[in-house]
Amino acid sequence: MKAAQITSYGAPDVLRVNDVDRPAPGAGEVLVAVEASSVNGHDVIVRAGELKFMSGRSFPIGVGLDFAGTVAATGDGVEGVRAGERVWGTVHPRQRHTVGGAAEYVVVPADRVAPVPAGLSSTDAASLVVAGTTALTALRDSVHLVSGERVLIRGAAGGVGTAAVQLAHALGCHVTALARDRHATVLTGLGADEVLDYGSTTSDRIGPFDVIVDTVGTELHCYRGRLAKGGRMVTVGLSAPALAAIAASTVYGARRIRTFSANPDAAMLRDLAGHVTSGALRAVVDEIHPLADIPAAHQAFERGGSVGKHVIAVSAGL
Repeated sequence: MKAAQITSYGAPDVLRVNDVDRPAPGAGEVLVAVEASSVNGHDVIVRAGELKFMSGRSFPIGVGLDFAGTVAATGDGVEGVRAGERVWGTVHPRQRHTVGGAAEYVVVPADRVAPVPAGLSSTDAASLVVAGTTALTALRDSVHLVSGERVLIRGAAGGVGTAAVQLAHALGCHVTALARDRHATVLTGLGADEVLDYGSTTSDRIGPFDVIVDTVGTELHCYRGRLAKGGRMVTVGLSAPALAAIAASTVYGARRIRTFSANPDAAMLRDLAGHVTSGALRAVVDEIHPLADIPAAHQAFERGGSVGKHVIAVSAGL
């Protein structure tokens, strides 16, 4: 089978689509015939070598955190998942994989997949797995968003940002999106009440907000200062400076900068499916790339300026 793999740490050109043996599911595992995956920040920082302490120095390393496809086979003891079922899911983000979601087949524990919502294409499903569950975790579990609150989504045009705008709007919040001005029409259509151009808007001229969701990871202390009394802030844009800002903010107690490590299981994916089925959340896809062009997909992700996700079409014809 074909699988995209990291052959050394570095720029997108270290990615190769290699011929590898098709894996077989063990006890408690499922084999998924992958139809689509997507590019996430996690994939990019692993490829760049920023997580060497976790991914190690043995190559090749699989790439692709998420996937959507069809269950091809199940291992012993698997219940509730059957061959032929359309599913979406993730590989474990904190484990090293030689084959990730950007491959024709992937094996994962059965509790890491759930049924794809009816009527949702595989490319749309793949675009929502990580982005949607990250946004849902940030809003629901980290800052405990309440209807009627004023919310700032920083980096609102990205995958997590577009999902967070929709989920916050569905909850009945006033949503301010901070993004490129040219994305204002799309973000307003997703539910943003106000769109601010990040190039001409400084943190000291906006707010206060009850909740700030940051996907960028810079100037965190400045934005934390725009919280209202009782406000909460969470960031998913992790870097060394961001981690330092998070640590320094603990002196503010409940108004500290929060973060988390997303690791969605089947229960979270079923929750996400409910939001898709209700119409509260829809996919936003910037571009679909064939598996062979995965280096170009990573280049486009790093270049920025997109709205929504870059999706990898693993199956021909998607």
